[in-house]
Amino acid sequence: MSRSLYSHGFVRVAAAVPHVSIGDPAANAQRTLALAHAAHDRGAAVVLFPELGLSGYSGDDLFHQSALLDGVEAQLARLIAASAGLRPLILVGAPLRAEGGLFNCAVAVHGGRALGVVPKSYVPEYHEYYEKRQFRAARDLVGDAVMIRAGGSVAATDVPAGPDLVFACANVPGLAVHVEICEDVWSPLPPSTYGALAGATVLTNLSASNITIGKAGYRRMLASSQSARTVSAYAYAAAGRGESTTDMAWDGQAMICENGDLLAESERFATDEQLIVADVDLDRLLADRMQISCYGDTIGDLRKRLRRMRRVEFALELPTQAVDLERRVERFPYVPANPASRDDRCREVYSIQVAGLETRLRATGIEKIVIGVSGGLDSTHALTVAARVVDRLGLPRAHVLGYTLPGFATSERTRGNAHALMEALGVTAAELDIRPSARQMLHDIGHPAADGAPEYDITYENVQAGERTSHLFRLANHHRALVLGTGDLSELALGWSTYGVGDQMSHYNVNASVPKTLIRFLLRWAIGAELFSEAANRVLSSVLETAISPELVPGDGDGDGDGEGEGEGQGPHQDSERTVGPYELQDFFLYYVLRFGYRPSKVAYLAEHAWASRDRGEWPDLIPPEARNEYPRAEIRHWLQEFLRRFFETSQFKRSALPNAPKVGSGGSLSPRADWRAPSDGNATAWLAELDAAAPAD
Repeated sequence: MSRSLYSHGFVRVAAAVPHVSIGDPAANAQRTLALAHAAHDRGAAVVLFPELGLSGYSGDDLFHQSALLDGVEAQLARLIAASAGLRPLILVGAPLRAEGGLFNCAVAVHGGRALGVVPKSYVPEYHEYYEKRQFRAARDLVGDAVMIRAGGSVAATDVPAGPDLVFACANVPGLAVHVEICEDVWSPLPPSTYGALAGATVLTNLSASNITIGKAGYRRMLASSQSARTVSAYAYAAAGRGESTTDMAWDGQAMICENGDLLAESERFATDEQLIVADVDLDRLLADRMQISCYGDTIGDLRKRLRRMRRVEFALELPTQAVDLERRVERFPYVPANPASRDDRCREVYSIQVAGLETRLRATGIEKIVIGVSGGLDSTHALTVAARVVDRLGLPRAHVLGYTLPGFATSERTRGNAHALMEALGVTAAELDIRPSARQMLHDIGHPAADGAPEYDITYENVQAGERTSHLFRLANHHRALVLGTGDLSELALGWSTYGVGDQMSHYNVNASVPKTLIRFLLRWAIGAELFSEAANRVLSSVLETAISPELVPGDGDGDGDGEGEGEGQGPHQDSERTVGPYELQDFFLYYVLRFGYRPSKVAYLAEHAWASRDRGEWPDLIPPEARNEYPRAEIRHWLQEFLRRFFETSQFKRSALPNAPKVGSGGSLSPRADWRAPSDGNATAWLAELDAAAPAD
């Protein structure tokens, strides 16, 4: 598997903030070239500089001086020639003469030539800005090409010019760049909106915005929101040290956003020059654009305007050595590592689950909930949701009817936790031993286990799962109650549930779009938020420390299966994660396959970046050091293959018949009525083949 980010749908974008010398184009070109070389060394494909960087922005009427303009043109020619030895597409600001006027321009330079000139569309004339005194706007340019002079000679002829240019890279799929200048993004309809609709994935803004109180946050909001609204990356570079402070000050703010997320930001008011880089996920942007129907509808509505957009192609000389990904990849994509963000996420998820169940009960007029409580993660969390719902409805918690349903391998630990939690929450608690009815069914179908034979096959397991579900539904009939499902998103993705008569079926399931890793954090959050009593918190802590198991097969020493499984403190005979893989890995795979449709080799690449070393990157603070796992490439690949087979090949028929459940996240629903519609008889051949071809086993 290639270790270069350019082989996996990423592109490195850089934003530079050089020191500026007002009226000294040679010095400015020198600083520009130095930072362009630094961007080249960092493996960047695009580097942008501030507005009017070759002259300085705050020159005022110096822009009426031919000596300055001649010097800028000469240094631009120097920069064009020097770009032949540099990888990145260089976007530099310069005042350029054309058609008898002066334009505030961004010049796209690459491979020893000027690819295009983009004049500023919206030239401000308010507050401290008086640019119309010196510059014309893009709309005033009559032709669609300009000539770049260098003293008495010509540096470039017929250079495409206008705000309608998109610079498309021929050998980096998905990389297309649009350029706008400062005030353009402040307008109600920025030119970059048209650029994005015309296919640009990386939007850039060469700016010289001065700093005033609160303006940095507003700029950040503009860049972030424009990247989100256009489903793009948005790179912004503002002028810093060296601009004139006659009536203004400068902070050198640079930032790179991606679809609403801030990937990188410069240090404001820095003493030194700065170069920030971020690895933009082009696949993510393209996947979202394909899925968002209004994006295509908007293109259709504006097709006449968009036909005026022009593509200028260039090709990058990609690095021969591997360019390692510098982007932060969360180990737990469903769970933010930042404590404040995580608390907000958990509170929101919990509120959605509670609101969904509350609405269902109000709509049906049902006032009681039947739930099977196993003492495991999923039923524990679902029980806490049920308790909060009856509180909101003004009903006694006794209306939550909790049942333990011990089978042939139920452990004393999980059974004890179930009873202790029901007591602590004050719900109605009861126990129904399913072993007699399960044994009767085994006898009726002629299964050897009915006579004590240790034949613990799928039939043996599902007889127990079916008996539990049958009892719960009949109890719901008897009490005029609703059966609350507890199975989670991870189990649905992997098919780790019993179809129809097991935890795949219920009247309503609050956990169906919540992955296992998030449920763990929801329980930890509930403890920290003190939603329940201290006694309940002790049980929640015990549940979190219990291995995940279906508890359907007796362990060694359980004799004929009449016992209660392992004793207190012992692990279960069945460990789910040994069969289906670590849930922390499987949830990682699920997120990128379901949310973005990434090819398996990219999922493996990201997983290795996130999980290969426990010492890389930030861990959520609630994960203790001893639980911070790492996985070698071979293990990641093994469990990814298992995920692909289970998700695409063997489990869809269960998901095609899911009961109602609240959707809690953009990457978290497998309901056939929401985010995932797929044939029940599909196969995983294409996905496994791509993994073998692009990420072969070592």
